[in-house]
Amino acid sequence: MSIAKKDYKRITVKTLVDMKAKGEKISMLTAYDYTMAKIVDGAGIDVILVGDSASNVMAGHETTLPITLDQMIYHASGVVRAIERSLVVVDLPFGSYQSDPKEALRSAIRIMKESGGHAVKLEGGYEIKESIKRILNAGIPVMGHLGLTPQSIYKFGTYTVRAKEEEEAQQLIENAKMLEKIGCFAIVLEKIPAKLAKEVADQLSIPIIGIGAGSGVDGQVLVLHDMLGMTHEFNPRFLRRYMNLFDDMTKAISSYVADVKSVEFPNESEQY
Repeated sequence: MSIAKKDYKRITVKTLVDMKAKGEKISMLTAYDYTMAKIVDGAGIDVILVGDSASNVMAGHETTLPITLDQMIYHASGVVRAIERSLVVVDLPFGSYQSDPKEALRSAIRIMKESGGHAVKLEGGYEIKESIKRILNAGIPVMGHLGLTPQSIYKFGTYTVRAKEEEEAQQLIENAKMLEKIGCFAIVLEKIPAKLAKEVADQLSIPIIGIGAGSGVDGQVLVLHDMLGMTHEFNPRFLRRYMNLFDDMTKAISSYVADVKSVEFPNESEQY
C-alpha cells in the first residue's frame, strides 16, 4: 500500500527514521556537482548521496578505489551549496577509515567541516566497528553499507549478488543489527537477495535503503547518471532508466556541430 508523501521542509536523519515508522518510502540518488544537485533537490529527493561512484562516472576510473578524500570534499561542497531540502550523505573513500579509527574520525571531521555535508557513509560491518563508533562519538551521523561493498571489489573479485549462501546471509543480518545497535541512522544494502533485504528491514527500526535489494526495504538509491541514461554500458537488472540522455545529448551536440559548420548558428536574432 502506498503512503501519501508528506511535504518535509528539510530532511534530517530523524526525518528518515520517522518516515520508516510511518511506512513512507525514502528516495535517494547520487549527485556530484552543484548544477545536478540543484535539479535533484528541487525535484523532491529525500537523500542525496555524494557517492564514491564519482570515481567511475565523473573521473572514468574502473573502480571506486582511486578517488581521494580531497576529491570527495570537492564534490560534496558543490552539492551542499545547491540543496535546500535534501539530506546530504557523503561517502568516506577507500583508505580513509579502514585501518585506524583515529584516521576515520579525522576523515569524517574533514568531510563535515570542509564540505558542510550532513552525514557520512562507510562500507562494512564488524571489521570497521571501532571506526564507526569513534565517528558517532564525535556526533557525526553515520549511514552503514552492507552486501556488495564496491570498495572491497578486489577481495570479492566480482560484482555478483552477495549473501546468497546461508552463512553470509546470517553474517549480514548480524552486521546490520550491530550497526543499528552502535548508532547508525540507516543502512544501504547493495545487490543482495530481495527476501534477505526484507528480512533485515523488518527486523531493524532504522531505515534500510536498497540498491538491487528488492522492494521490501524502506527506500531505494540509484546512481543519477545511470537512471538518467547518461551512461549506457552499465546494465544491471536493478537499474531502471527514466530517460535516455546519452542519445538525446549526442543528437543535440551533433546538431550544434552541424549548425556551426554550416553557419546556421548564430543567426541574426542571436547576435548583438
